[in-house]
Amino acid sequence: MKISLHISPCPNDTFAFDAIVNGRIAHDLDLAVEYHDIEVLNEGVLRGEPDISKISYAVYPLVADRYRLLDSGSALGRGNGQLLVHRKGETGAIRKVASPGKHTTANALLMRYFPEVEQVDQMLFSDIAAAVERGDVDAGVLIHEGRFVYERRNLELVADLGKLWEAETNLPLPLGAIVAKRELCDAFIARFEALLAESVRYAFDNPLASRDFVKRHAQELEDEVIDKHISLFVNDFTVSLGDEGRRAVERLVGDYR
Repeated sequence: MKISLHISPCPNDTFAFDAIVNGRIAHDLDLAVEYHDIEVLNEGVLRGEPDISKISYAVYPLVADRYRLLDSGSALGRGNGQLLVHRKGETGAIRKVASPGKHTTANALLMRYFPEVEQVDQMLFSDIAAAVERGDVDAGVLIHEGRFVYERRNLELVADLGKLWEAETNLPLPLGAIVAKRELCDAFIARFEALLAESVRYAFDNPLASRDFVKRHAQELEDEVIDKHISLFVNDFTVSLGDEGRRAVERLVGDYR
């Protein structure tokens, strides 16, 4: 049976899934892999299209009746939050903000900590920094590689949304999750969870094995940026949520099982 697997082209996903997708670890799964922006992934799961997919944690309550959250594969941790930025020297009120998608965790945290924002323009995450720099919006929420390179532009930090979350909850921030259709049998889901955990451990043990694959899909191609991205978003929580990770998820989305 062919299984549809949808993940993002960002370095954390390609690094974590490389050993599965490129056959570096043994398995007999017949996977049809697609790579999409995170909001496209969210929308696909809302429509019930992929068998297994990356999603934003914030969208999970809307799909929990049809999809099960996997213990492995999460982007979750400390110091990895989304960044709200504006143009250098701006002092006016922030009323119009660019967000990487209404179903993203970034958008949920923006609304949580900046309820005074009057208008949110949804756009592709890689277009946000330029939109802020041009003055199309008052500020923008940066995710993925954009959070590492914004200082090269005429931009400065307004707030680290992850730090606001950690100060409020004293928990790591859940960003992205891997979900599987509940109609898949329990044995298969458990098998895929174990395979993904093995893939992440392989990536940790062989960090350069995936570099060509990662660069083929990345927005920013500099090794330094890729390494920062991976080290920030792929960690022990990616192997298994563990008790602390599960507490963080429940704080963000409620009882998810």
